[in-house]
Amino acid sequence: MMLIAAAILGLGLAGAAYWHFSGGQAQQGYRFAKIERGDLVAAVSSTGTLNPVVSVQVGSQVSGQIKDIFVDYNSVVKKGDVIARIDPDSFTLRVNQAMADLEAGRATAMTQRANLGALQAEVSRAQVALAEAERNLKRNQMLVEKGFVSQAALETAQAAVATAREQVKTAQAQRAVGEAQVRNGEALVKQRESQLAQAKVDLERTTIRAPVDGIVISRSVDAGQTVAASLQAPTLFLIARNLTDMQVEASIDESEIGRIAVGQEATFTVDSFPGRTFRGKITQVRKAALVVQNVVTYTAIISAPNPDLTLLPGMTTNVRITVARREGALKLPNAALRYRPPGAQAPAKGQKPPAEAGAAAPSAGAGSQAQATRERLTRELGLSEEQVAKLEAIQRATAERIAAISVDDPAQRKKEIGRLRVQARVEISAILNDEQRARYEAMASEQRGVATRSGSVWIADASGKPRPVTVRLGITDGTHTELLGGELKEGDSVIIGNLAAGARPEAKGGTAPRFGF
Repeated sequence: MMLIAAAILGLGLAGAAYWHFSGGQAQQGYRFAKIERGDLVAAVSSTGTLNPVVSVQVGSQVSGQIKDIFVDYNSVVKKGDVIARIDPDSFTLRVNQAMADLEAGRATAMTQRANLGALQAEVSRAQVALAEAERNLKRNQMLVEKGFVSQAALETAQAAVATAREQVKTAQAQRAVGEAQVRNGEALVKQRESQLAQAKVDLERTTIRAPVDGIVISRSVDAGQTVAASLQAPTLFLIARNLTDMQVEASIDESEIGRIAVGQEATFTVDSFPGRTFRGKITQVRKAALVVQNVVTYTAIISAPNPDLTLLPGMTTNVRITVARREGALKLPNAALRYRPPGAQAPAKGQKPPAEAGAAAPSAGAGSQAQATRERLTRELGLSEEQVAKLEAIQRATAERIAAISVDDPAQRKKEIGRLRVQARVEISAILNDEQRARYEAMASEQRGVATRSGSVWIADASGKPRPVTVRLGITDGTHTELLGGELKEGDSVIIGNLAAGARPEAKGGTAPRFGF
C-alpha cells in the first residue's frame, strides 16, 4: 500500500510540474528566428523554348517537281552547296525559246534600220529635186524680166518648186516613221534579252543551294514531290546557322516585365538533363506583346552557349532570371512576415501598429534605412571616411527637405519626394570617383523595378508578450526578405510561429525547435 501511495503521489507531483513548466507556457510559447546578414538574390521564374540564334527557311522560287535531294536531317552544309534540284527540262525549253525570240527581234531591228537608211535616201533625193526646181524658178524669173519667156513658163516653174517642197516633207515624215520603227525594234530586242535573262534565272533557281553555313534541322519534301510557288515560296528545308550558339525565348508575365533588363544573368534547366544548370544573359527584351486567352506576356531573349551541342532546338526550359542581388544584406525570414498572434490583425495598408512602451519613433525607421543604405554603399563602393561623412550629410539634408514638404496632396507629395531623391543621387554621384560612379549607376539600374514596401513583424517584449514592429522591406528570394529599415537590427529575434500545445518551450532567444522523424 505504501508503494501504491508513493506512486500516486509521484504522478501527482509530475502532473503539477508539467502544468507549471509546460502547460501554461506552451500555450504562450513562440518559435523564434534571428535576423542574420547574408547574400540575397531576387529572381523571376518563367518557361521558354530553345531556338537557334539564326535559322534560315530555304524555299523554292519556281514551281516544279523535286528531282533530287542531296541532304537529310542533321546534314552539315556550307554556303552554296547544292541541297536539292527541281526538274529543269521545262525551264531549259523556256531558255531556248527566249533565245530564239531574241534572235528574231534582232533580225527585225536590222531590217528596220535598213529601211530607215532607204527612207533617209528618199529624203535626200527629194531635197535635190527641190533645189533643182528652185534654180529653174530663178532662171525663169530672169528670162521673164527680159521678155525671153512667157508668164506661163514662170508659173510652171513656181508650181514645180511647191511640188518639190511637199515631196521633201513627205520623205521626212516617212523617215520619222522609220526612226520610230527602229526604236521599237531596239526596245523589242531589250525586252527579249530580259526575257532570256529571266528564263536563265529561273533555270538557275531549279538548283536549290544552301544560303548559309549550318545544319539541316528540318526537311519538308521528298524526291518526286511537286512544289508550287505561285503565291508564296514553299519551305523545303530549315537550316540552323550555328547550334553552338543558341537562345532561349522566355515568356515573361506583364507583371514582371518591368524588372527585366538587358544584361541580367539567367539560369535555365531542361528536362532532358536533370540536375544540370545552364547559364546565359538577357540579350533582348522584345516590346511586342503576346496575348493568349487575355494573358499578356512579353518575350525575353536569353543567350545559351552550347559548345558541346548538348542543347537541341525546341527544348522546353525552366528559366530563372536574376533581377537583383544584395551582398551582406539583413535577412528577415518570410515566416515572420506571415505570422500573426491569435486574435491579432495585420495593420491596414498605410497604418502603423499601435505605439507601445519601447517602440521606436517614426523617424527611427527612416534613420535606420539611411544607415543601412550608407553601410551598403560603404561596403560595395569602398568609400573613404571623407566620402562617408559627405554621404551622411547628403542623407541628413535630404531627410530634412522631405520633412519640410508641406504639400497635402499625396500625389504631389510623392512627386516632390521623388524629385528630392533624384537630386540626392546626383549629389552622391558627384562625391564618387569614376570607378565608384560606374558601380553606383549599376546599383541604381539594378534597383529599378524593385519596389520597397512596408511590413509588420512581431517580437517578444520584456514581459514576453508579442509586440508588432513596422519594418521597411526590399527584395526577397522567397525564403528571406531584405530588411532596409526599422528598429530591428542584426541578431534580433522575431516570432515565426506558435509552439504546438505540449511542445517543449524554447529557451529565450533560441531558434525554432527541431522535429524528429
